[in-house]
Amino acid sequence: MLTKFECKSARVKGLAFHPKRPWILSSLHTGVIQLWDYRLNTMIEKYEEHEGPVRGVHFHSQQPLFVSGGDDYKIKVWNYKLRRCIFTLLGHLDYIRTTFFHHEYPWIITCSDDQTVRIWNWQSRNCINILTGHNHYVMCAQFHPTEDLVISASLDQTIRVWDISGLRKKNVAPGPGGMDSVRTPGQTELFGQTDVVVKFVLEGHDRGVNWAMFHPTAKLIVSGSDDRQVKVWRYSQEKAWEIDSCRGHYNNVSCVSFSNSQDVILSNSEDKSIRIWDLNKRTCLYTFRREHDRFWVIGAHPTLNLYAAGHDSGCIVFKLERERPAFSVNVSSNTLYYVKDHFVRALDFTTNKDMPVLQLRTGIRIPMFSAAYNPAENAILLVTKTPLGENSFYEVYTLPKDAGQRDPDMSDGKRANGSNAVWVARNRFAVLDRRANCILVKNLKNEEAAKKIPMTNCDDIFYAGTGVLLYREGEMMVLYDLQQKG
Repeated sequence: MLTKFECKSARVKGLAFHPKRPWILSSLHTGVIQLWDYRLNTMIEKYEEHEGPVRGVHFHSQQPLFVSGGDDYKIKVWNYKLRRCIFTLLGHLDYIRTTFFHHEYPWIITCSDDQTVRIWNWQSRNCINILTGHNHYVMCAQFHPTEDLVISASLDQTIRVWDISGLRKKNVAPGPGGMDSVRTPGQTELFGQTDVVVKFVLEGHDRGVNWAMFHPTAKLIVSGSDDRQVKVWRYSQEKAWEIDSCRGHYNNVSCVSFSNSQDVILSNSEDKSIRIWDLNKRTCLYTFRREHDRFWVIGAHPTLNLYAAGHDSGCIVFKLERERPAFSVNVSSNTLYYVKDHFVRALDFTTNKDMPVLQLRTGIRIPMFSAAYNPAENAILLVTKTPLGENSFYEVYTLPKDAGQRDPDMSDGKRANGSNAVWVARNRFAVLDRRANCILVKNLKNEEAAKKIPMTNCDDIFYAGTGVLLYREGEMMVLYDLQQKG
């Protein structure tokens, strides 16, 4: 996990990324809504009109608006340019759990402990439909990102998928049937047709369902429940069915989310952990834990490789992996070496020619952390760091001299475990082994070329020239001479 931003506050119950600006809204259990710039690490504004916890918050995709809902039964629509609430929608009879804008229509969807889902027109400021059918608190309700569908999750242990195409035809614009499909106000519904109909009821969780959402592109649904399971469902035009369950959390799963950029599911729980699951294999890839804070909400940025999670004492914005490829520049030949799609590639700055020079071992899905080119030996040192840092490793390869003249072959580079590796001489490199609390000096055959150097509290090592290296110990940086041993 690459933490990009962290804020300390009261318990965070709702989070929302701004679609274009580097902003995040966090709604707190104290009734305050905070607007943060996560790049500058500063709070921009604080909104304090709600009485009691604010559980739902969401930015509009185009207008300078956001919506919030709380335990005071009120839905508030705010204009962040005017820095105030512009109106309040009343109608729910109990705590409001989530609030979301529609991506296209002037609609807001809300759900409540009053066992209903409501759809509002925020321009006319009216409730245009009430979705009834759940028989316990409705914990989450969201629009489909592109289709006329709504999903809701309830403590009655069910997930409901609703068809709202009738509501769109009635309220927004003529549908495929032209003007005949649009009823005039007061026109009777001859066959009892309703604006919103239940399409599917998904049953499979053994306890109340806290969250459910649609996949942004595929016909998939993910849900999280008090039965500690994350379930993945598939649906078609006619039916919906459970594909698999992801087991691993050992307390209530409070929130789940698909990623917009990767085939993963994110879930967090009252067991104080965030888990990342492989969407295709439904296996747990990583687990990130906090010591004292239960997690309550998790969400993905609509377009960027960014995620946010809210917990008992604040929120974090993080990435799962670096987007910048590992690279190294050879100044003498004016060439950039970088790693892409299991190849080391070379970009000649003079001719602008980009070509693969070496094929790496496949099978590792984690991107390389760093690359260091050694012009004296025409070798490259690659380091891969896992998100938890437990199984990090390095590889050393000698680049072929005839690179670019033929297709690159699979190389038999040397690989071993190590937290980091840097060049320290013409044919020597240093490896930090945090398990053994030492630094090893090795040659190009990956053989130890000197005695182990004990390093009890060393966090990381860095290149500092021939025969020396920098190492970090807590908040201190130390320049270490390998020849003088100190």
